[in-house]
Amino acid sequence: MEFAAIFALSLLIGALVVLVAMAVSKHRGELSEQKTDTSAPVEENAENASSKKQKHQQRPRKEKPQQRTFSHQLLASSLKNHSGNVSCLDFSSNGKYLASCSNDRTIRIWSTKDFLDRDHKCLRANVEFDHATLVRFSPDSRAFITWLANGETIRIYKMIKKDDGTFSFKAASEDFPQKHKGIVINIGIAETGKFIMSASVDTTIVIWDLKGEVLSTINTNQMTNSHVAVSPCGRFVASCGFTPDVKVWEVCFAKSGEFKEVARAFDLKGHSAGVYFFDFSNDSRRMVTVSKDGTWKLWDTDVEYKKKQDPYLLRTVPCQVSEGSRIALSPDGRVVAISNGCDIAMYSTSTGELEEEFHGVHSEEITDLKFDINNRFLVSSGDRAIRVFHNVTGYRAAIQDMQTMLKKASNDGVRLGIQRLQQQITDAQNALDTVLDATKN
Repeated sequence: MEFAAIFALSLLIGALVVLVAMAVSKHRGELSEQKTDTSAPVEENAENASSKKQKHQQRPRKEKPQQRTFSHQLLASSLKNHSGNVSCLDFSSNGKYLASCSNDRTIRIWSTKDFLDRDHKCLRANVEFDHATLVRFSPDSRAFITWLANGETIRIYKMIKKDDGTFSFKAASEDFPQKHKGIVINIGIAETGKFIMSASVDTTIVIWDLKGEVLSTINTNQMTNSHVAVSPCGRFVASCGFTPDVKVWEVCFAKSGEFKEVARAFDLKGHSAGVYFFDFSNDSRRMVTVSKDGTWKLWDTDVEYKKKQDPYLLRTVPCQVSEGSRIALSPDGRVVAISNGCDIAMYSTSTGELEEEFHGVHSEEITDLKFDINNRFLVSSGDRAIRVFHNVTGYRAAIQDMQTMLKKASNDGVRLGIQRLQQQITDAQNALDTVLDATKN
């Protein structure tokens, strides 16, 4: 009896063990199936991750924005060696070079005789650990000064001519001391070589000697300065800004060459709103101004200001303007160019008529506008390119003026010099015809 009970208990325990073993085996099988089912998505995810990584590695580098393509029949050339936006331009007084500076930490020196060539080579001066926002040639065209954006100071570079006719550039051992508190908007060197000027937006103008010593400081009392410049004759410094007047000072030196004083010379009064910009003719006898009131004005500044004689307003012309508009007067005083955003308009000073318009010259607002010393070209900057235009308006104005002179000389019975004047008219007409033929081709 006891044996039978033990036997029955053993069978029961054995059955339970078999059932447990079967259950465990079944559970393991389910887990194995789950692993088999999920293995494909895991491999797929791994492949996707690898593909994404490969695509990420193959992703092209971010390219620089494409330079605006601009064309016009009077466009002589585009100078494109800068890799950053150009902020300032300046022609040398001998007419041979154009200097440009950019936030690409370089200053480029271009040869004006190459303007009409297919290739435009230039020399590069590097600005160490900084970049220049302004550049100006020295009177002898053998050096230039720059304003450093981060250093907030003036740095002088000497141009050392090499045997092959090119230049190397050497910065002066010391920069000028920091004196401005506001953003500097312009610098300049007097044609006499007697002083350097720097001006900031905070109404301050500093007059320096060539060694970096401060000679005088001027407060323009215009709330803000929008433009300050040295006259081509090297005697005057002028300023415009929030007020509707342009103020002009004379920087006076003794016969011995020592600095004396800065004396108020005259004002240009006539605009009804703040003046954005102004410019001088090459002989400093004419000035032009452009204002927020939507006009540009031409002035005769060849006056005896020491006898309290005021400049004469010669012409007022309506024009399109915007904040930051610039104006340039050709060296011979015959043509005015005005920027309005990315556009340029050219006027005749003798008639006030609009002669040429260039739309969308740059992809950004125009930063500088200059005529070359020989009245042949107008150059502008605003993006990475420098645009060079034929000054056809200047050729036509010169021919018209000489024809008027010839007619007057004939009526007066004055024959002396008539033949020479006729030859000058012929030469100017031939030059104009050459330019127009080139633009057609």
